Amino acid sequence: MFGILNEKLEKIVGSIRGKAIISEDDLDITLREIRIAFLEADVALSVVKSFIEDIKSNIVGQKVLKSIKPDQMIIKLVHDELIKILGSNNESLNIAKTGLTKILFCGLQGSGKTTTVAKLANYIKKDSKKNILLVSSDIYRPAAQEQLQVLSKQINVEFFNHKNTKSVEKITLDSIKHAEQNLFDIMLFDTAGRQVVDEAMMEELKKIAQILDPQETILVADSLTGQDAANIANSFSKTVHITSSILTRIDGDGKGGAALSIKSITGAPIKFIGTGEKIEQLESFHPERIANRILGMGDIVSLVEKATENIDQKEIENLAKKMSKGKFDLEDFANQLKQMGKMGGVSGIMSMLPGISKAQKLMAENKISNDTINHQIAIINSMTKNERSNPEIIKASRKIRISNGSGMRVQDVNKLLKQFLQSQKMMKRMKLMNKGDLSNNLLQKLQGNLPPNFNH
Repeated sequence: MFGILNEKLEKIVGSIRGKAIISEDDLDITLREIRIAFLEADVALSVVKSFIEDIKSNIVGQKVLKSIKPDQMIIKLVHDELIKILGSNNESLNIAKTGLTKILFCGLQGSGKTTTVAKLANYIKKDSKKNILLVSSDIYRPAAQEQLQVLSKQINVEFFNHKNTKSVEKITLDSIKHAEQNLFDIMLFDTAGRQVVDEAMMEELKKIAQILDPQETILVADSLTGQDAANIANSFSKTVHITSSILTRIDGDGKGGAALSIKSITGAPIKFIGTGEKIEQLESFHPERIANRILGMGDIVSLVEKATENIDQKEIENLAKKMSKGKFDLEDFANQLKQMGKMGGVSGIMSMLPGISKAQKLMAENKISNDTINHQIAIINSMTKNERSNPEIIKASRKIRISNGSGMRVQDVNKLLKQFLQSQKMMKRMKLMNKGDLSNNLLQKLQGNLPPNFNH
């Protein structure tokens, strides 16, 4: 996400960094380049125009050109303005203190709405002890009911079965009655994906909203639609009162135009982003952290949160004990790789480190991807227990057997063993530095979960 914009902004920022004085010509060139970068990232024209005008008026108003560090002032203003268009603060869901909270979902066909309903239910369930009910009013798409029912079983929450009722109004009224009678805390109400040009379908959505009277009406938008997401949001806003949005497929979006446009167009905050296909891949949206990522400053806070959520504390303690004795084998190396996978893989971690574009180039040059991790785990899984504990015994014939067993080449086995030796040396150095103890600092623990390629 934001890879293209990040690379361009890093170059623009680099061109003014360190300048003692910035002339008005320098400023005009910089703002023009920022404008082009945003338009190429598929940000809505109206948003870009307002963004540039606000930065320019702030620069003139604060006499930035004559300040002691004008380059830093300009970078700060761009950063602040980014936060402003992304929504200033992270905002939580509107959950009623008592009674039933109704959350209505709407969006285009194919935006990932039904999966997002289940993802949000799973997110709420993990974060609280609320009793959740999932409802689908999609009577048009074949197997829409079954899809949500299967997902509800997967995350272990209740599903309202309306037994093939063909009236959307009846489904809405019956589901409210069922939720209230059975003392549910939250009802997540899925609707049929619709095209904004279909007036009858938009009218149906308006009717559902009137009957439901939801605390939250969430627009689910596919980030890959770029600035079109802003136009779609505008059309839905005219039909129902959008209170927030969730952007899906952020992991596949290199531009970020949707994220930078949708808040300005709807006036409603982005509350969550979908970062992958898995049910747990939904994150709360933090404008400041995203602004940091766009400017190549990284997002260490989110990285630490992911580590806290996904890294097994017991695993870390066991690793610490082994390191204190100077032991680190291929079993430990495999566990490190698995921990990385839990945190979103190489790309997930890299997207949060400072200097995203440089990190991505490094990954491309070294052909490093999430598949690399899976291939390396497959190689280790094809070894015997003795080989994992004593990798020095792995010679030619064993390497051929391991490569055949894992479906990889002998060169890949050699590469893995070389990486492991580098990692083992690093662990020994850490042992000497820490006198046998791992630091309590979570980031230092996290660093140990990156293969040697990424510890530069």
